[in-house]
Amino acid sequence: MRNFGNETMREDWHRLGVVSVMLFHFLLFSYSQTNQQWRDSLNVLNKQIAKSAWSTDLHLRKAAVNMELHQWEYAATEYSQILEHEPQHLSARYYRAYANSRLRRYDLARRDYEDVLREAPQNLSVRLGLSNVLQQLGHKQEAIDQLNLAVEQHPDSAVTYASRAALERDMQQFDAALYDWEQAMERDGRNTDYVASCVDLYLTLGLRDEARRALDKAVERGIPRGMLREWYRKCGKK
Repeated sequence: MRNFGNETMREDWHRLGVVSVMLFHFLLFSYSQTNQQWRDSLNVLNKQIAKSAWSTDLHLRKAAVNMELHQWEYAATEYSQILEHEPQHLSARYYRAYANSRLRRYDLARRDYEDVLREAPQNLSVRLGLSNVLQQLGHKQEAIDQLNLAVEQHPDSAVTYASRAALERDMQQFDAALYDWEQAMERDGRNTDYVASCVDLYLTLGLRDEARRALDKAVERGIPRGMLREWYRKCGKK
């Protein structure tokens, strides 16, 4: 597991700037661990914490295991303790926001995401997290505003367009959603979820020819035709 030590504020800010990379490595490592191994790790960490003076590193490690085990309440508590000792610890605030969002404490999650964005306004993961929380709170226009900023700051990111497209469809802004799905596919042409979402919207609007063209273009970009067979069937084409 990654060693989250007592870094300086500058180092912590930098870590938030590459949080998506950190999450990738954390998840990559987690696949090699069974649930029981995570629980064993948690037992070891609890014993170390009980025998030691305060250690931010140990509490961060414990919180990470809590997160892996979906123990959102315990994780949120750990991050809150860390923030009592180090109020400027951005990673702890970010992950507490995520844990609280899983606990449906959306107001608390929103506050933390906004606090982090004040220090790391270019961070895509944080802005997407805030947008999701705003949607859960029913503030869809504010969520769109956050996604607009994300697209402006990260114009090469497929996930920014896909996230905005999903919300635009929910808001029945179909033309905007179609544009954003197309932009997402331009940036990640082999993502079958993007293709399926775009084709589904075309079919919902009765645009079968456009749906078939989108499928054909996806095949040209390298998606195996067999993976799209069901969508071709819905378009009336084998």
